[in-house]
Amino acid sequence: MRAIWTGAVAFGLVNVPVKLYAATGEHSVPLHQVHRDDGGRIRYRKVCSVCGEDVPTDDLAKGYETDDGHMVVLTDEDLAELPLATEREIAVLEFVPSDQVDPIMLAKTYYLEPEKTAAKPYALLREALSATDRMAVVKVALRQRESMAVLRVRGDVICLQTLLWPDEVREADFPILAAEVAVRPQELQMASSLVESLAADFDPSAFEDSYQAALESMIEAKVTTGRTVAVPVAGEQDEGGGEVVDLLSALQRSVEKARDARAGGRADRAGGGAATAKPPLRKVPATKASARTASATEAPAAKATARKAPTPKAAADPTPAEEAPATSTPAKKTATRRRAS
Repeated sequence: MRAIWTGAVAFGLVNVPVKLYAATGEHSVPLHQVHRDDGGRIRYRKVCSVCGEDVPTDDLAKGYETDDGHMVVLTDEDLAELPLATEREIAVLEFVPSDQVDPIMLAKTYYLEPEKTAAKPYALLREALSATDRMAVVKVALRQRESMAVLRVRGDVICLQTLLWPDEVREADFPILAAEVAVRPQELQMASSLVESLAADFDPSAFEDSYQAALESMIEAKVTTGRTVAVPVAGEQDEGGGEVVDLLSALQRSVEKARDARAGGRADRAGGGAATAKPPLRKVPATKASARTASATEAPAAKATARKAPTPKAAADPTPAEEAPATSTPAKKTATRRRAS
C-alpha cells in the first residue's frame, strides 16, 4: 500500500508520528461508456456555458451561486488562504464510549502506521483504547477539508474512521411509523423462531458478489469467442481530433464575422446616396476593357497622322532635297562599277 497522508496523532503531551493508508477499496469491474457500433470510448469535454469555449484544467475554479443569481468565483489561491489548524495533525478532542458512536455517522476508514521511532507511544494509545472500550474523537484535515473522525482499534492496528457532520445525517421522518400497530404474541413468537433458525456468527468471507461473478464470466466468454472490437489506443489521435473540431468552429465563426462585416459595408454604401456610390464590382472589367479598346484605336490613328503630315506640304511645294534621289542614282551606279573592277 501507498501512504496518502503523513502527520501525527496528538493527545495530551504525547505526539505519535503516523502514516495514513486507505483501508478499503472497491472490487467492481471497471466499465466505460462506449459507442455501441465500434466500441469507441465516449469522452466528455469541459465547455463554458457562456462563451462556448473548451476550458483547460488550469482555468478551472470553484464557484458558489448566490440566491440572487450571482456567482462567487473561488480560485486555488483563495482556498489556500483558508485556515486549517489541523492540517498535519490528528488532534484528539475527547475519548467517548464506543457504543455512543452511531454507525450511521461512520464514513471512510484508514489505517494508521506508526513511524519507527513512535512504536511505543502507538502501542500505548492502542492498549489504552482497548482497555477502556473507548474511541478517540479527533479532527483531521484531509484533501483540504476538515473532518471529524474517531480512532478505534482493529486487531493490532489503530484505524481512523471519518464521521459525517451532524447536519449531514438526515432524520427519518415517516408519519406511518408513529401509528400504533397491534402485534399478537403468536406472530412475535413465530418471527423470533425464524430469527433463531437463521442465527449464525458473522463471517463476511462466506458471502460472494454474485452479480460481479456473473459479469466477469460474461466478459471472459466474449473474449474467448473473439467477440471483441479493436479500438485505437486513446492518445494524441483523440487530442488531435478535438483540435480539428475546435479549428472548424473557429473557421465557422470567422466566416460568419466576415459575412456580417460585408453586409454592414453594403448597407453603408447604400445609405451614402447616388453621388458617393461606387459602381458595382462586376462592372469593373467591362470599364477597363473599354478603356483599353479606346486607347488601342486612338494611338495608331495619331501615329499615322503624324507620319502623313509632311506629304501635303511636299506635294504642294517640292524642295531640292526631295529631288536629290533622282540625280544621285547614276553616281551610285558608277561607284558600283568601279568597285566591281
